Amino acid sequence: MTSPAIEMLLIARRIANYAKDEGVLLGERKARLTCDHLGAVLADSVLQAGLNYTTVVRPRVLDILRTHPECLTISSLISVIQNGGSGAFLNWRHHEKISRFEALVIFLHGWGIENAEDLRAGLGTDEFCCAIQAVNGIGPKTVDYMACLVGLDTIAVDRHVRAFAKAVSVDNDDYQYLRETFCYAADLLSLPRREFDAWLWRRAVAPAQDQAQLALAV
Repeated sequence: MTSPAIEMLLIARRIANYAKDEGVLLGERKARLTCDHLGAVLADSVLQAGLNYTTVVRPRVLDILRTHPECLTISSLISVIQNGGSGAFLNWRHHEKISRFEALVIFLHGWGIENAEDLRAGLGTDEFCCAIQAVNGIGPKTVDYMACLVGLDTIAVDRHVRAFAKAVSVDNDDYQYLRETFCYAADLLSLPRREFDAWLWRRAVAPAQDQAQLALAV
């Protein structure tokens, strides 16, 4: 009987081979950018779920970077909340995402997170990654997505990753299993994991604009 570890490695090799056939190693390699503006990072993380990134999320994130350069720390975002400006900051009206943004900011404030360096350090620990999921609407995918934005090398398992897994007949759809196998596949390809994550997104949304050129490039 094949051990779970060997089975996962075999699946990772299947994913890597298919990605290679699909051109993951072709073309110019671009390093995925990292964002240190927490206002933009948190807005991106909260808005991205269930919305079209190119037409809805991206313009709002870029507008935050352009018009709110001072809102790069948690202290500055606390002020935005206290002044009732969260909806305007996000350019969003529906209360659910506004409330989620505010709850996330308050959570980070409570944990002593002030800047992107602090957030990177927190997201590098199991304790923090588990605790942040107590915020309503924040699950493992959002945690990994946020980690990618601030420069940690991981993969956020979204519908594009799941579709790719299905294309190579991966039956196990458990989040942690898919994240680990796709991370191993990136390693087999000698690609940074977050760059493999970005390629999977670009492949799925082509011929949309290359998000690697965005300020919050995937």
